[in-house]
Amino acid sequence: MTDTAQRPTLEAVAERAGVSRATVSRVVNGAHGVREALAERVRRAVEELGYVPNQAARSLVTRRHQAVAVVAAEPETRVFADPYFAQQLRGISKELTAHDNQLVLLLTEGREDHARVGRYLAGGHVDGALVFSLHLHDPLPGLVRGAGLPTVFGGRPDWDDGGDDVVYVDSDNRGGARAAVRHLAALGRTRIAHIAGPLDQTSAADRLAGFRDVRAPGAGPEPMAHGDFTSHGGERAMRELLDRFPGTDAVFAANDLTAAGALRVLRERGRRVPDDVAVVGFDDMLPVAEQTDPPLTTVRQDIEGMGRLMARLLLRGLDDTGTVEDAGTYGDAGTVGGAGSVGGTGTPDGGAPETAPPGVILPTTLVRRATT
Repeated sequence: MTDTAQRPTLEAVAERAGVSRATVSRVVNGAHGVREALAERVRRAVEELGYVPNQAARSLVTRRHQAVAVVAAEPETRVFADPYFAQQLRGISKELTAHDNQLVLLLTEGREDHARVGRYLAGGHVDGALVFSLHLHDPLPGLVRGAGLPTVFGGRPDWDDGGDDVVYVDSDNRGGARAAVRHLAALGRTRIAHIAGPLDQTSAADRLAGFRDVRAPGAGPEPMAHGDFTSHGGERAMRELLDRFPGTDAVFAANDLTAAGALRVLRERGRRVPDDVAVVGFDDMLPVAEQTDPPLTTVRQDIEGMGRLMARLLLRGLDDTGTVEDAGTYGDAGTVGGAGSVGGTGTPDGGAPETAPPGVILPTTLVRRATT
């Protein structure tokens, strides 16, 4: 006899509990209307027999697959090399696992990947989607909307498709950047430069906007170089800054990996940190920030917490209505608002947008270590 034939059936559970098959089905699928005494007998029989519901049959009853697509708009090489994604995925996974949901990871790098992901999302395999690391003009929002899936986005959206039901979770990127630059200015640094992230992402644009908020008007040429959120990009940008602005005495880097690359170049060029040049990063990814030489002053954002909150918003929406529409319902988890919420937001050129969809924006905190 095969293992499949030996598995306990719904009928066996009903016989053990002394109830009808329909009662067992309602209890197993989380339906209401079963007296607690009967429900407890069913749960006890399920545990005693080791009954595992057939997911395909369960989906027909509940219209739920207990699976969520997690879509990262980045190639594999970036996702698996950057600890930021590991922390965010850990938060998402913890929340989904706690609610007996499976995580289906989908990565996109080019047009073929977008088509593949679009087909999968429209195929009825998952209950909803969590989408993050979007870039300007990314087709993913349209693909998700076309699939009709409830969705929560990681990061402030930069598109306007006429819909008012976009829900997102983000950190206070602009306010955190302002705190970083003000900290450097309070230390007496007067030639503060910025290494920006990729400005086709709103997190990098908002951090650039925060840097510009603190710079004095008419302060001359902007000491800014473009990075890409990687340590190699930080190295390139730091060399460019030192060549163009040799008097730089402080650097605000768009993330910790960028700052780590900048620190290597400063050491190569004989610049002492923080004596000659003070450095502040963004993220507070401990595998990076505590292991740089010297340990990095940085703006802390709760990356894992962002992932958990994204998953929580999606699952609560699915449980309540089958959709995710009102992030304000969950205002206890963070600050809710649009363009005027904590710290404001920015556009790719560093300006503030006139409007932004509602979202949950989590606070950031400056963590001082040895680079300032």
